[in-house]
Amino acid sequence: MSAGRTRPKHHARPHGHLTTWTKARKIARDTGVAMPARTRELPEALGHTLAEPLTALTDLPAFDTSAMDGWAVAGPGPWTIHESTTLAGQEPAPLPDGAAVGIATGAQLPAGASAVLRYEHGHVDGSTALLWELGTASSPTPGRDVRPRGQECSRGEPLLPAGSTVTPGVLGLAAAAGYDHLAVHQRPTVELLVLGDELLDTGLPHQGRVRDALSPMLEPWLRCATEVITRRLVSDDRDSLLDAVRHSPADVVITTGSTAAGPVDHLHAVLAEINARLLVDSVAVRPGHPMLLAELPNSADGRARRLVGLPGNPLAAVAGIVTLAMPLLERLSGRPAIDFHQVRGTTELPWHSDNTRLVPVRLHNNTALPLPFHGPAMLRGLAAADGLAVVPPGGVLASATAEFLPMPRPW
Repeated sequence: MSAGRTRPKHHARPHGHLTTWTKARKIARDTGVAMPARTRELPEALGHTLAEPLTALTDLPAFDTSAMDGWAVAGPGPWTIHESTTLAGQEPAPLPDGAAVGIATGAQLPAGASAVLRYEHGHVDGSTALLWELGTASSPTPGRDVRPRGQECSRGEPLLPAGSTVTPGVLGLAAAAGYDHLAVHQRPTVELLVLGDELLDTGLPHQGRVRDALSPMLEPWLRCATEVITRRLVSDDRDSLLDAVRHSPADVVITTGSTAAGPVDHLHAVLAEINARLLVDSVAVRPGHPMLLAELPNSADGRARRLVGLPGNPLAAVAGIVTLAMPLLERLSGRPAIDFHQVRGTTELPWHSDNTRLVPVRLHNNTALPLPFHGPAMLRGLAAADGLAVVPPGGVLASATAEFLPMPRPW
């Protein structure tokens, strides 16, 4: 800090008017708009969000194909066998009535063929060289073991809406439907600033220092919806934090720790100095109530920037991720809001008299089993959890239902 420059006074902040959990999520969701769209080759679109509906460019299958290895047959049997075999990728010659030709799974059905007779269902008479169907005097039902053209979809048919996440399955469907490129939203960039002089990157805790558990946990979740451009450890001094936030190149800065009013909690003072606008300043949720969301000054090239301040305790930080970070990042990524579903508690779920409580639970037959070790600094419950039960202030009775929030997971 330059000589003669004074720091703003640091005051403890009252928490009498906390933002409700539901309202905080809505503010985070509503504070941004989807990033611009761009066209990417199929492999590069993985993890992005469709900016346009995915519509079939062709019928699927594009022609009648065999569903089994066997013979393509035309009309009633017995059939005269053609010597050739139709393989996948070949365009077969028409098949006259009363004839059969060997065919492989996935191969195009010859014009004139009415069905496929599986190898195990047919018998070739050695004396007459005729093909007969075993065990019946009748012929295969027309269309048996044939995948008809357009069985899965017709050309022009909507397959997926805009806002769908491009998963490996979506890439496969897009390729089958004729796409080489996809229009997807750009993903917001994120810089993760992990604050704390006490943090170690490796080894066992010692001499008052502890392992950084947040980086290896938060980065994979953030990568579900973002491009994490860097993760940095930032020391507990105001100037270091100010420099890191002011000069971050990311669309969204996510900090851990420094959100309360302790002796080294400088985040509020830093935000005030750079004229950031606080949108959420503490949330009525346990764990994690001293979380925040702020609009930062635009970048030099005019891009909007935001900051999500997470508490420093691990489970409290996860509460901040699902409350503020993920709704914001989903909106910027062009994804629809997560739909909660209801789960039933096996026992009375832990609750708080005035705040929403986020409880790690395991699910069995849509029933939530609360897990132990769910304090704000604990991770054992979270490691075994399928997600978080959202317990409103005052709790819910045993066997009553609560909303369930699945943990962010890679596609």
